[in-house]
Amino acid sequence: MLNEFIAIRRDLHQIPETGYKELKTQAYLLAYISKLPNKHLEVKKWRTGILVLVKGTKPEKTIGYRTDIDALPITEETGLPFESNHVGNMHACGHDLHMSIALGVLTHFASKPAKDNLLFVFQPAEEGPGGAKPIMESEEFAAWRPDTIYGLHIAPEYKVGEIAIKPGLLFANTSELFISFKGKGGHAAYPHLANDMVVAASAFVGQMQTIISRNIDPMDSAVITIGRIHGGEIQNVIAETAFLDGTIRTLSPETMEIVWTRLKQLAKGWEEAYQCEVEFHPGSDYYQVDNEPVETEEFIRFLKEHYPESYVPARSAMTGEDFGYFLSEIKGFMFWLGVDSEYSLHHAKLNPKEEAIPFAIDVLINFLESK
Repeated sequence: MLNEFIAIRRDLHQIPETGYKELKTQAYLLAYISKLPNKHLEVKKWRTGILVLVKGTKPEKTIGYRTDIDALPITEETGLPFESNHVGNMHACGHDLHMSIALGVLTHFASKPAKDNLLFVFQPAEEGPGGAKPIMESEEFAAWRPDTIYGLHIAPEYKVGEIAIKPGLLFANTSELFISFKGKGGHAAYPHLANDMVVAASAFVGQMQTIISRNIDPMDSAVITIGRIHGGEIQNVIAETAFLDGTIRTLSPETMEIVWTRLKQLAKGWEEAYQCEVEFHPGSDYYQVDNEPVETEEFIRFLKEHYPESYVPARSAMTGEDFGYFLSEIKGFMFWLGVDSEYSLHHAKLNPKEEAIPFAIDVLINFLESK
């Protein structure tokens, strides 16, 4: 018989929705939550997200648990019988597993409340434009603001049954990068009468890497990646505009500031050198996931005692997660949950092993009961 929460994951996998468009997802979650014993539950909606408070038997504090609920604009290529019904969207980052795990933990405590209050945060828009910071600033969250908060993220590179975590920095600071170049188009045969933005943008891609190699401390780390470049419309016309889309990753907020300062300085030089306009367009910025040492060490001790084969010391990664905004104000941690997939996060063929779902539910229930 298929595990109930694996079945839920498959349902959710078929209805992936991007940030702040998670209407079917929200409706599905609310329908499930409405069937739980409600004696100890209070439910609030926030935009396309949900907050669920499980009132404790003798509460002295509120413990938060956050899951993200959105998907990515990726066309699925898994060939699974329960693949996405929303063409062009896919749960390629495991948020379907995240939600099913959260529902499993919530289901347990709805019937058997813990001593302290538990707040389950079903947060939209993690992949963009960023839902953590706005939900934290909401009246709904403020009314039930937790004293500690936890979260997880699936990790294809770890095996099912493994949990990777470390105190301190786990995920990097990230910033989306959108740059446009505007010059003067013209006939391909008369380049001297135009300002070619394909040339300008291409040169900028190469030059921006010198920020990493020559402006960042070699003992520090940073990444600038351009994932998309577009310029021009036809082969015999010099491009009047060009566009770069990318991402910046750093291990500290200070390094992120250095990168942005140098990018803007380079842009001013490019405007002069290539006789063009260079403009930066708004994107999402995510704060680093910095695990609070005391809470993290407590969880590691719990794993070593109750799941001795599971604990794996993690390394800091350049991945980004807006859960970092929660941890910037509230003590807690995030951990990697092994799902043993051949394909990486954000890949069209990502296929996590579903046995990780009941395992994670069991770990989280036992940990929260031990608090």
